[in-house]
Amino acid sequence: MKLIILKENLIKGLNIVSRVAGKNLTLPILNNIFVSAQKNFLNLASTDLELGIKYWTLIKTEKEGEITVPARILSNFVNLLPDKKIILELKDQDLFIECDEYKTKIKGMSAQDFPIIPKIEENHAIELYSPALCEGLAQVVDFSAVNQVRPELSGIYFNFQNNRLQLAATDSFRLAEKNMSIENNPPSQISFILPQKSAKELMNIFSEFTGKAKLYYSPNQVLFEYMMTETPHPQIQIVSRLIEGEYPDYQGIIPKKYDAQLILERDGFINQIKTASIFSGKSNEIKIKIDAKRGGIDVLSQNPELGENKSFLPAQLNMANETQKEMEISFNHKFLIDGLANIKTKNILMELNGDDGPAVLKPEGDVSYIYIVMPIKAS
Repeated sequence: MKLIILKENLIKGLNIVSRVAGKNLTLPILNNIFVSAQKNFLNLASTDLELGIKYWTLIKTEKEGEITVPARILSNFVNLLPDKKIILELKDQDLFIECDEYKTKIKGMSAQDFPIIPKIEENHAIELYSPALCEGLAQVVDFSAVNQVRPELSGIYFNFQNNRLQLAATDSFRLAEKNMSIENNPPSQISFILPQKSAKELMNIFSEFTGKAKLYYSPNQVLFEYMMTETPHPQIQIVSRLIEGEYPDYQGIIPKKYDAQLILERDGFINQIKTASIFSGKSNEIKIKIDAKRGGIDVLSQNPELGENKSFLPAQLNMANETQKEMEISFNHKFLIDGLANIKTKNILMELNGDDGPAVLKPEGDVSYIYIVMPIKAS
């Protein structure tokens, strides 16, 4: 193997594939990056056996070949090289690197020992606008649970139907759902559960791209692909296993009505919750109390050891039951902040359903996102 490549192209690929090459004492080969010189292309790949990443870039190939080398050593070394052309050459099981006045040798391992990253039959591609996909994932990805008893809750639910993609995640205490329009619907309804780690890597890698990504599905795995702009060839492929099991029918817990609906100024609400959290104690409990006479809400917290806090925030109130003028509900302040952080509109809608019913947060004027949080029940 012998090839010539620009440092910036090599670094870009190494930064992407190194994300899943870690410290694995059981299988040291998983700490390596697969390096393959093909005709006109350099292919880099890594895997942790659950998630695989492949990257291609254009090069000048003098001799084809393949090897695996430690990800950390290769990445750290190449980062320190000058911004010039790099020559990679394979001799036996050693990778020789030459750039300007630098010459080095990295001990490699046979590519024959590198795990095969599964291939998915590319029969029908679902095209997704990469920025919209990453934005949607960012709004739900942190709300899945680390749950060994119910592993289906530890991933992000993808549901394709009627030219729409639903993304959802829940840990049983809160739930987030994002709806996105898609141009080409799959021939049949498709749904699957993507592990949270895979979703985060997908979001982090594809967030740098502005075009369309392609999705290919199989019952056990899914492939996300981004094509090169210079030539019709993949630039990045992310292959992930899927979580087995049925995702819970969460639609049943989304309230269809409310006892009270509030329109609140988002930044002011966040600031008052943060202020109240100082006195919330270990339980993270704060209280939202409707003050219909003043036309707003009180945000309260109390801690016998630290003190107490009370603040008022004006709101537009819509009470379903006019006889119920006062309502006081306890929440985990962290759960409220998490939901509000994913809403970017100036005002938010908050719908309350008593002291034991789910509360709903929505962006004003945007029906594509919904965040549900359960209150803290009074003991």
